[in-house]
Amino acid sequence: MASGATTSSSGLFIPDSALISAGLATPSTATAEGHLAAIVLQAQTVLTQTAFGTDTDQSIYVSSGFSSFAARGTDNQSYRVDQLTFNLAKIDSGSTLDPDNY
Repeated sequence: MASGATTSSSGLFIPDSALISAGLATPSTATAEGHLAAIVLQAQTVLTQTAFGTDTDQSIYVSSGFSSFAARGTDNQSYRVDQLTFNLAKIDSGSTLDPDNY
């Protein structure tokens, strides 16, 4: 949805300005993957492991992994792979991952 468009009162709306500040140059024409990458990069700035350690109300933190390379396609072109890990923590009450717990 373009900036300035009206939205219903329910649901999730992320303004283009938030995605631009995360590094997405053109949200109106970006791919779904580009939108997701911008959201994760923006989340990483506030959902830090340090904040998680001091704020017991925070149940998710994003951490950086190690960059690597992967060969893809028929001509084995080299791709850089950057890892970001979402860590979800809750009081141990079972092994089911339920978004309502975070």
